[in-house]
Amino acid sequence: MNISNLMFINSPLEQFEVTNLIGLNAPILGYLNFTLTNLALYCFLVLILVLSLHLIANNNTKLVPSKWSIALESSFASVNSLVRDQVGSANEIYLPFIYSLFFFVLIANLIGNVPYSYTVTTSIIVTLGLSFTILIGVTILGLFIHKIRFFAFFIPSGTPLALVPLLVLIELLSYSARAFSLGIRLFANLCAGHTLMKILSTFLYQMFASSLLVAVLTIIPFAVFLAIMGLELAVSFIQAYVFSILTCSYIKDAIELH
Repeated sequence: MNISNLMFINSPLEQFEVTNLIGLNAPILGYLNFTLTNLALYCFLVLILVLSLHLIANNNTKLVPSKWSIALESSFASVNSLVRDQVGSANEIYLPFIYSLFFFVLIANLIGNVPYSYTVTTSIIVTLGLSFTILIGVTILGLFIHKIRFFAFFIPSGTPLALVPLLVLIELLSYSARAFSLGIRLFANLCAGHTLMKILSTFLYQMFASSLLVAVLTIIPFAVFLAIMGLELAVSFIQAYVFSILTCSYIKDAIELH
């Protein structure tokens, strides 16, 4: 393997690094540093795409709905059904939040499948930030609805008084672990898939660039690579759905103290 090939092979984890794109140092109010990172840029891009998608699919002035309108109406119906089943039909006030959360995670996941792009949901800061924000919001919701009775959530009914301190500690740790599990599940699944894609694409590039005979034989593993790409697209949808359904489950627990 020559030096040029060695230079081409980078670490599969480099695609997850947060890098500075534009920096501005201003001697204002002492010292200010304004920096635009790839993470911030793609978060803004996700926001623009979500808003643009819904503006394009706006069907207010058309008699016959477009394909975009039908697709978004189907997505809305699916999320609405999810909220009804998980939270309850009387709690559809949470539908806008779940719908927005679903589309943010979904579009962020799908953008990450574009070559040489950055996946927002492979940043553990983003995924844990979302999950901890959800946990804090759910806790505030439970306290607002049930007041002091919310703390009964950490004491199973029929618990002997001597075991209350231990069980409260265990339940509190279990409750806090929700935020970690929610964020790390999304982070780990996306990182694992993208790392595998990076390794396979680098390997296939080397195979195609070696010789004509090897390039012909590489067609078979390349077909497997395309199948894995399709699986990654499916994972993008599945993880957005799982993230939303678990959020609905946590909201329901806060409302009903289950």
